Amino acid sequence: MVISNKPLRFIIATFVACLPLMSFANQEVDSTQVHVEASHEQVAEGHGEGTHAEPTDVKSKIKAFIGHHVLDSHDFSFTQDDETGEAWSVALPVVLWDEGLHTFSSAKFHHGKEVAESNGNYYAINHYDGKIYRTDAAGTITENEETGFPTNVRPIDFSITKTVVSILIAAILMVLLFSSLAKSYAKNGGIAKGPGRIFEPLVVYIRDEIAIPNIGEKNYKRYMSYLLTIFFFVLFLNIFGLTPLGINATGNLSITFALALITFLITNLTANRHYWGHIFWMPGVPKPMRIILAPIELLGVFIKPFSLMIRLYANIFAGHIVLMSIIGLMFIFKSWLGSSLSFGLAFLLSILEILVAFLQAYIFTMLSALYFGSAVQEHHHDEAH
Repeated sequence: MVISNKPLRFIIATFVACLPLMSFANQEVDSTQVHVEASHEQVAEGHGEGTHAEPTDVKSKIKAFIGHHVLDSHDFSFTQDDETGEAWSVALPVVLWDEGLHTFSSAKFHHGKEVAESNGNYYAINHYDGKIYRTDAAGTITENEETGFPTNVRPIDFSITKTVVSILIAAILMVLLFSSLAKSYAKNGGIAKGPGRIFEPLVVYIRDEIAIPNIGEKNYKRYMSYLLTIFFFVLFLNIFGLTPLGINATGNLSITFALALITFLITNLTANRHYWGHIFWMPGVPKPMRIILAPIELLGVFIKPFSLMIRLYANIFAGHIVLMSIIGLMFIFKSWLGSSLSFGLAFLLSILEILVAFLQAYIFTMLSALYFGSAVQEHHHDEAH
């Protein structure tokens, strides 16, 4: 299929011609001056050590909003009035272990603006990392001058955050959907019925196109339950990340680390002797070279799950940043053309993110199946060769 370059040239020429109409997007107030003035005001007011000025111009507010969007939080915030500070949100339970158990509602923090008291201890949410620290009654969070990290005591946090809620919802959905799918098979002679029927083609695809080709017909059934679980778990969390709830579970390095760790453990705990033989004493290779290559092969055992972790995290995290940045341009541009183009681009990118949600779940499952297949593969080597 050949596409003519003339329409593309016309679109580019039109876009360049309309660029002057977007000049209204420039800030009327110098953002550098705003930050300087805010810093002077903060010093004059005598705020606690280690605090930062709140963003005042549009660009800084958008940047701060994007930063908070990709972080986990202790409540679901939907709307907020900048003038009154009032917001419509759903508070989540806070569970801390700090010389004893502390439980209270995240509503006590008032979206991180107030200090919460529990059993004589005071806790505050750091505005820039979303973590809870023990403070004084004034909520002072001090920072290390060299590293910039808070020096306050950080309790062990077992709170039910947005990420935890999304994981629980995904788990419940999977149990309900696939248990009903399994029951429908038994009742209807192998014919799927009910809402779980929607996912039957995906189940068959994972079995026939991922598990069997990469693991083999002899061993694939041992890993099918995990492959199906990891595919739909990652898929549901990716889809949740595209909703207005602000959930970014698979863009959280802790979540992707846990998933990659499970794949790592299953691969190495179920591996046969041929797998370890190829790592520590590779057949068909001169013995001096085996000594040199063994550490390299052993390093590859840990690089594989690391690549799983980073690939899923980086793709989802970057997608959220880019999409939120393009949406933010609608509030920066002060012309109908600039905002319309930003809206259209954000809409197209949102559709692309749906494809990415499926693609990343597929890639994670495919690579896990490849690692399982290499761990259980039977090798037949001729030592003389």
